Parts: sequence; C-alpha cells; structure tokens
Amino acid sequence: MLISDLNIIGTRLYRFRKQAGLTQEETAEKADISCRAYADIERGSAAARLDTLIHICNAIGITPNDLLTDPDGVSAPLTQDAIAERLTACTQKQRDTALLLLNVYLDSLK
Repeated sequence: MLISDLNIIGTRLYRFRKQAGLTQEETAEKADISCRAYADIERGSAAARLDTLIHICNAIGITPNDLLTDPDGVSAPLTQDAIAERLTACTQKQRDTALLLLNVYLDSLK
C-alpha cells in the first residue's frame, strides 16, 4: 500500500535515518537540501517533491519503495489493468501527472 500521509513518511524517514547512523544535518547535506527543509519533512510538517524524496532516500541508503510503501499493507497489490482503469477515469492533466510521477520513480530504480 502506498503511503501518502506526511507524518507517517516523516516517522519512517526518522527510523531509516537513525538506522543509517546519520544526523539530520548529515542527511540534509547528502541530499543537497537545507537542514531546515529536511527537519520539516521528517517532522511531517512539510511535503517534499518527489525528486527531493529520491535524493533523501539515496542519502539514507534506501529506495523510494522502502519509504513510500507499507510492507504490512493489507490491501491487495494493484494490477496494471486496475491502474489503467483508474487512469482512464482521470482528467488528461491528472493522467499526465500520474505518468510523470511513475516515470520519475522508475528512473530512480536504475
């Protein structure tokens, strides 16, 4: 299940950062963002752009999948057909945004 709650993402970032033995300052420096911006994201009081989350994940040594999915999620995984069906119900702008996000995510896996 995809996680979108900022507080949950922040809590997970905190846990992964601590496991990596990094401070907020070290993580922010490695991710090339300000310490304040990282602290706000980890606290759950600010949303991060996808590319920023990817930089943070790289700094901590995790994948976006580690951060943004719940390994204990109880919902069944979506199939490509189910996703395609949901996309057809979206506006063109929403489809373009969803496909752009998917493309950025897939590029991060390389």
